[in-house]
Amino acid sequence: MIDRQDINQTSITQGLTENEVIARRTAGLGNQVKLHTSRSYSQILKENLFTFINAVFLTISVVLIFLSRYGDAFLVIVVILGGVVVSVCQEIWAKQKLDQIALLTRPLATVIRESKQQNIDPSEIVVGDILVAQAGDQIVVDGQVVGEGRIEVDESLLTGESDLIPKQVGQPVYSGSFCVSGTACYEAQKVGTESLAYQLTVSARAFRQIYTPLQQEINLVIRVFLLLSCFLWILVAINWFIRIYTFADSVQYAAVIAGLVPSGLYLAITLAYALGAVKMVGQEVLIQQANAVESLSNVDVLCLDKTGTLTANRIRLQTVYPIGINEVKLRNLLGDYAASTTAKNQTIEAVEYVCSGHRLELIAEIPFTSARKWSGMSFAGQQESSDSGTYILGAPEVLATVTPLSTEVTQQIQELAQQGLRVLLFTHSPNINSLNNDLEQPQLPTELTPLGIISFKDELRPEARETIHGFSEAGIEVKVISGDNPQTVATLALQAGLGSDIQVISGAELAELDEAQFIQAAEANTIFGRVTPEQKAQLIRSFKEQGHYVAMIGDGVNDVLSLKEANLAIAMEGGSKATRSVADIVLLKNSFGSLPHTFLEGQRIRNGIQDVLKLFMIRVFCVTLLIFATGFVGGTFPLLNKHSAVVTLISVGFPSFCIPLWAKSGMLPRRSLVRSLLHFTLPATLSLTLVALGVYLGYLVVTVLGSLEENSLMDNSVVITNQLLSVPRSALVTIMILCGLLLVPFLKPPSRVWVGGEPLSRDWRYSLVALALLGIYVVILAVPPLRQFFELSLLSAHDYVVISWVAIVWCLLLRYVWRAKLLDKFLGVDLG
Repeated sequence: MIDRQDINQTSITQGLTENEVIARRTAGLGNQVKLHTSRSYSQILKENLFTFINAVFLTISVVLIFLSRYGDAFLVIVVILGGVVVSVCQEIWAKQKLDQIALLTRPLATVIRESKQQNIDPSEIVVGDILVAQAGDQIVVDGQVVGEGRIEVDESLLTGESDLIPKQVGQPVYSGSFCVSGTACYEAQKVGTESLAYQLTVSARAFRQIYTPLQQEINLVIRVFLLLSCFLWILVAINWFIRIYTFADSVQYAAVIAGLVPSGLYLAITLAYALGAVKMVGQEVLIQQANAVESLSNVDVLCLDKTGTLTANRIRLQTVYPIGINEVKLRNLLGDYAASTTAKNQTIEAVEYVCSGHRLELIAEIPFTSARKWSGMSFAGQQESSDSGTYILGAPEVLATVTPLSTEVTQQIQELAQQGLRVLLFTHSPNINSLNNDLEQPQLPTELTPLGIISFKDELRPEARETIHGFSEAGIEVKVISGDNPQTVATLALQAGLGSDIQVISGAELAELDEAQFIQAAEANTIFGRVTPEQKAQLIRSFKEQGHYVAMIGDGVNDVLSLKEANLAIAMEGGSKATRSVADIVLLKNSFGSLPHTFLEGQRIRNGIQDVLKLFMIRVFCVTLLIFATGFVGGTFPLLNKHSAVVTLISVGFPSFCIPLWAKSGMLPRRSLVRSLLHFTLPATLSLTLVALGVYLGYLVVTVLGSLEENSLMDNSVVITNQLLSVPRSALVTIMILCGLLLVPFLKPPSRVWVGGEPLSRDWRYSLVALALLGIYVVILAVPPLRQFFELSLLSAHDYVVISWVAIVWCLLLRYVWRAKLLDKFLGVDLG
């Protein structure tokens, strides 16, 4: 057994030896734990196979086999297996991709072993390991800070509070938090299932059944249909109990009613999402959350930071302007400052690249954060090129509150910002004790002397202009939220093609506004500069409160709060581990240019699913109304199971496979899904039901009269049997298929002639599919074995001509109803 006291005495600088690591892992003190990143294969099969509607279909198929109706049973089993097989295959593919994502985005840990820093997988950590935490790193196991380092930690994922928590020697750190600034070592104390990392990583990367807004509304519709089906099943059972229906007929009718639950709609949605996911992977877009595709289709406001998105996250020192000292002296001081800091960032690295310096012993240090917008150090001069005292490097607007700046210096700063350069002010205080070394409440020295102005140039992404234009085409409003100078951000935004009419506001101005004014300013402005991480999150909330669906792109730790606040969080692969961990989507290879295509893909998928839903709703409502109407008027049941199957497959099933594939992008009206569907579905459903009922009852009357004449019954009575209903039912199937196929061109009008319920698309593929499906129905009627299998009767040529004319007249009347907006006028609302 390894003594915990021995573990705590491990040398910080040396870390554990390889032998100690092996011994502790053997003793069960390792972080080796299997992360269940997704459902198991058995779970996927179980959850897709053992559903309520599948149980209903299976029961019906068993009864049909018992009654020797093997053809009907075969159709029911095909419905079960078809949906299950496709759903299982798609979800297994999703599981494999999710497992790859979990492996790809799993953060590495920096550990000290045998006096060397190593990057290892968190599963290789053992109790007593000394780990290094720097800005942007995730704390991967629970532990305690050791040594002299100090860090500020974001624990908002654990506590929900956005305040940064300072950590120094002896204080605990928890897995799931992020280091925002500073550098420190911490000793691993709780690993494996004991650490919070285990629960957080499982919950963050495991499959989660989170329904998107569209799926929630579709589930509501399906549940309503399920309740309606249960009601009809009860009615069928009552009719069987009082001997109106035979048992065999009751089972047939139950199968037809089961088909009212649009289980095929799930299949269409699954295929649409699967296709979208495949396309997005090809565009270097990695989906981390199941609802990301749906979120993409809803986004109308995109917020992005300047650094790492508009720019390539590569900066270089452009110019150094000394104030009161010579340039050589200023560069030497900057070099010493950059070499001495323990909290490296890109700005410091850019200074180091140009200005050489010596590492000095620090007396005090305050690392840079986006909230403070300055960093500071105090040290005694130990080299000829250095002076003792306190040095502050930060945003001119912030340091100006304690640093007197001449008009000439202020004008110089403004001119540099207008050129799109990042501008920092370097200041000095001779008092080496003037820097408050308390990370909880760091204060600027009250007397600072400006030493120089430093400007940095950001490299604009080559694809930035084209990408911004793509957002505009997708109907997405772009907001740039940055910690940099507002004028600098605005200049770069103009260079990226954001537009000449952009409005600019600073974080300081936002801080002076009340809640109502803040919301108004958020809506009116495009560029937000010198904002704090908290203000970024507040801006996101403001956009959401205005009814927008907001996406946020970030790459730094300062973006974590706003990413978590957004409806859709997007991170760059090259960004910090913190942003990648909370993101719904990760842009591989920092592929900023692929985003417009990704948004359009999300819109395309949503539009395709809504089109499919329209056809499903029309069929379900129409058949339901026919069941009630024929039972009330004629005391009969309109369709058999095979009739329902052929109507569904030809008029809805096959088109629903093509519609998601060929759907086009475009923003949808911001209203309820049900409300947006009523304009198309309600007139089509009511008119189609009336026409179908008229055809069915007309042929029923003719058939009954013909039977009376043939039998010459003295009492003028006739028993209506399934055989007698064969012709009316065949006529009903024909009119429903013809009208259903005529709805497809109305759904995607290829020319202005077909424009009624939907706008012009000029896409003839849908109409050609409808024509091909009509040919399939003709083949079914023409081939006796197929016609007999589906229990259809062959009508005369005259009958088919009459039914076709009825369908055409219905088509023209429906178009008039849509164009004249008769339903809208009757309801007193605008549904179009």
